[in-house]
Amino acid sequence: MEPLQQIERTELWVKDKLDGEGTGHDWHHIHRVTTQAKEIAEIEGADVFIVTLAALLHDLIDDKVVVSEEEGLKEVTNWLEEIGTTVEQRNHILTIITTMSFKGGNNEPVTTPEAQVVQDADRLDAIGAIGIARTFVYAGSKGDPMYNPELAVRESLTLEEYRNGQSSAIGHFYEKLLKLKDLMNTNEGKKRAETRHKFLEDFLNQFLTEWS
Repeated sequence: MEPLQQIERTELWVKDKLDGEGTGHDWHHIHRVTTQAKEIAEIEGADVFIVTLAALLHDLIDDKVVVSEEEGLKEVTNWLEEIGTTVEQRNHILTIITTMSFKGGNNEPVTTPEAQVVQDADRLDAIGAIGIARTFVYAGSKGDPMYNPELAVRESLTLEEYRNGQSSAIGHFYEKLLKLKDLMNTNEGKKRAETRHKFLEDFLNQFLTEWS
C-alpha cells in the first residue's frame, strides 16, 4: 500500500472511531493537529509521513477518550500492521503517541524530531481561542464547574489527581494551559505559541475581571 493510501485509510478509520466524541478530542481536533503538525514538520525537517500518522492516531490510546489505554494501543498496533507500515515505522509512531501526552506534566521530554513536532501541534490546539473553547467543553464533559474561586490551584499533580481530582475550567488554565508555551520543542512551535498564549492571558484577565 502506498504511503498516501495508508494515510487516507487511516483518516477514515480515525474519523469513524471518534464519531460522537464529546470531550474536545474529536475528529476536528485530530484534523487541526495533523494539519499543523505537517506544516511544522516541513519547516523543521521532520519525517512528514511518520508525523502525519502519529498525529492522526495520537488520541486513540488516550485515557480521556478510550476506556482502556492498553486496548487502544493494541488496536492502533493492529491497524498499523494492517495498512502495511514497517516495524521501524510502527515502533516510531507508537513511541510518539505513548510519550507525548501532558498527563499533569509528569512525562519525560520527547526526543525525536517527529515526536517533538506532533507534541507541539497537539499543545498548540490546547491554547489560543480553540484551546479555551476545548477546555470548557472538557470541563463540562467531566461535570467540573466553569470556575470555583474556593478551589485552590493544584501546582503539582500526579496523573490520578490530574485526571480525577476536583478542578474547574479556569483551574485548568493554571494547571496546564499557561505552562505549554514554555514546553514547546521546536522553533516553529515556540513562535506559533506566543500569540495563542497571549490570547489565553487576555481571556483570563477579562474573565476574572468580569467575575469579580
